Amino acid sequence: MASKTYKSSGVDIDKANKFVDAIKGDIKKTMSAGVLKRDGAFGGLFELAKGQYKNPVIVSSTDGVGTKLLLAQKHGIHHTVGIDLVAMNVNDILCVGAKPLFFLDYIACGKLDPKVLKAVVKGIAKGCQQSGCSLIGGETAEMPGMYKADEYDLAGFAVGVVEKKAIIDGAGIKSGDVLIGFPSNGIHSNGYSLVRSVLSPAMQKKHIKDLLAPTRIYADEIALLTQNVKVRGIAHITGGAYYEKLTKVLPKGKCFAINKGSWPVPKIFQIIQKKGKIDDSEMYRTFNMGIGLAAVIAQRDVSRVESLLTRKQVNYSIIGQVVDHKSRRVVFQ
Repeated sequence: MASKTYKSSGVDIDKANKFVDAIKGDIKKTMSAGVLKRDGAFGGLFELAKGQYKNPVIVSSTDGVGTKLLLAQKHGIHHTVGIDLVAMNVNDILCVGAKPLFFLDYIACGKLDPKVLKAVVKGIAKGCQQSGCSLIGGETAEMPGMYKADEYDLAGFAVGVVEKKAIIDGAGIKSGDVLIGFPSNGIHSNGYSLVRSVLSPAMQKKHIKDLLAPTRIYADEIALLTQNVKVRGIAHITGGAYYEKLTKVLPKGKCFAINKGSWPVPKIFQIIQKKGKIDDSEMYRTFNMGIGLAAVIAQRDVSRVESLLTRKQVNYSIIGQVVDHKSRRVVFQ
């Protein structure tokens, strides 16, 4: 009887090493000047440029892609979920005005399939390039028994930096302020348990392109805004959507009055709502409904911002305003 090995137990270290070598090219494309290369280092190293910040504050986020992965795995489409992973983390740190610096990923799988995971990492690298951050580390864990052979899960970790006096936290939001919405690419990475329960396998296959459209990354839009105007609050519209994530930035006693119909709602949401006979309130609590990120600015800055965004060909909609309310945090009108 042959002696037991790690490989015979389901974990192939040699294959994992070959996989790491195969993705080095994609990772290299994300590297910025702040990355320090040390062959013997067990952790990723990143150096802040000297003199760039007077009082730097480090901002971090961790998140995954959720059950959207089940659709990706079922339909063999793996090149977009890596972008989702970066977006879900980077968009959160953008909301406090931070510049993304670097990203780390964690991939867990039942059996390492180099072709599948290379597609995933290629997406992660693409997301890092879109957000201007470096992919400086990660872990690929082969865990037979924990996952089926064709299953994998993803987690990501983003780190950014912001000048302390430039932190955006919503504290300065006032009545009369205006809410600008930036369009989503569709569902992004929230609400897929509801999507899968509403749409039949045949319907999922029919609309798979829309269902797996990657989460949009808003680094360019936020950089453009913060460099030209005082932004009072930014919200990433994810789980909890308009009732929880959007209102998170509001000071006590303030409420968002949202103008329904002020932006186009992608058709995929209309299909989901009709098939599931879902109430409007549930849709706006679960999904972004076409707005992936929203920013609050003063009324006096609206004309300047609209002119700027139009000139730079950035899609946006004025979707609401801030009002006083003793109990409500969001109302639709």
